[in-house]
Amino acid sequence: MSTEWSAGALVVDTDTGKTGRVMGSVGPYVQLRQPGGGREGTPTRAASVRPTKPKS
Repeated sequence: MSTEWSAGALVVDTDTGKTGRVMGSVGPYVQLRQPGGGREGTPTRAASVRPTKPKS
């Protein structure tokens, strides 16, 4: 399943459990950055990215 992620979306990488903001995507990968800013991380498989759950 292919999902297009919008830049700025807050997501969770289910492979690592880390939360990040989508900075862009290329092919089967998305580029994430820590929610508070900083350097972009390594490319993450789009298939392992899920939206964060809203606070109740």
